[in-house]
Amino acid sequence: MRIEMIKKALSNPLALAGFIIILTIFLLAMLAPVISPYDPDEINVKAILLSPSWSHWMGTDGLGRDVLSRMLHGGRISLLVGLVAVGISTAIGIFLGALAGYYRGWVDTLIMRLVDIMLSIPSFFLILAVIAFLTPSIINIMIVIGLTSWMGVTRLVRAEFLSLAEREFVQASRTLGAKDMRLIFTHLLPNSLTPIIVSAVLGVASAVLMESGLSFLGLGVQAPQSSWGNILTDGKEYIQFAWWLSLYPGMAILITVLGYNLLGEGLRDALDPRSGSNR
Repeated sequence: MRIEMIKKALSNPLALAGFIIILTIFLLAMLAPVISPYDPDEINVKAILLSPSWSHWMGTDGLGRDVLSRMLHGGRISLLVGLVAVGISTAIGIFLGALAGYYRGWVDTLIMRLVDIMLSIPSFFLILAVIAFLTPSIINIMIVIGLTSWMGVTRLVRAEFLSLAEREFVQASRTLGAKDMRLIFTHLLPNSLTPIIVSAVLGVASAVLMESGLSFLGLGVQAPQSSWGNILTDGKEYIQFAWWLSLYPGMAILITVLGYNLLGEGLRDALDPRSGSNR
């Protein structure tokens, strides 16, 4: 990614806001062991359901645990799940999309029919069905979300390969005897990275939402590990008089998703090769 493209992306106020939001959340999550005021798993029966105060900035939960500390550590889990799941789905999408777009014919037909079948099933319900047969854990959540979210990347990469395959520089390389792998990894894939990067950034937001939803339903990250989703689950039991247990994790999810969406849209504007200002 060229320096001028990065500068252009960050010159967009919305993209810059998204970058600052994501960077701030990452720093807070990574520094959680250092800046957390309490042990996130420490139970204090004398501090059950305390409202926000100077001692507990975000209050405490039904077991007397500090919500701020759990939020900071939970952010590490939520962001990790989002990033790894998107990494898995992007890798699968690139592989299948490259095969479909380069070889075409029956390979393209087979892969795209598989994509159509997967897209016909609501992703969240598909994930619920798979998770029901597995032990809920961080690793399983990351793998399942990744294995059920690759279809969009596949269609994107396929479309890019179909377009680029007709360009003069690809035809020239093929005429000179370049092998398939050289054409794919030297010419086609590098020139398809822009939409892939944008899709991956936007995909993290979707994965964070998916993990939070699963954890909220009790099928995601399990206690005593904290994530924003299961903190939100704890809050539903006390929502009438302990509003902070629902407000703060909900706001964290909202702000994180907003940050990724703003950053993704900004990168799309700056890096889109079809934009006249980038030619």
